[in-house]
Amino acid sequence: MKPFKTQAYIQSLNNGLMKPTHKDEITVLEKVGDNDYIVEYKGVRCHALFNWFVGAYFADDVYGRIAE
Repeated sequence: MKPFKTQAYIQSLNNGLMKPTHKDEITVLEKVGDNDYIVEYKGVRCHALFNWFVGAYFADDVYGRIAE
């Protein structure tokens, strides 16, 4: 998979709200599971998933961070 940039809902931008409201640019680096992606957001590598129902990525830069 070639890395690409796209928009995603970002966990830290939603201030703990259950309903995602804010998007920002991420770089999708690789697919590591059924619906599990490694992405980079502002220098932080984290997990994300793609929701086919809404057609958007959801990046968890709070709890889904990947330790270097």
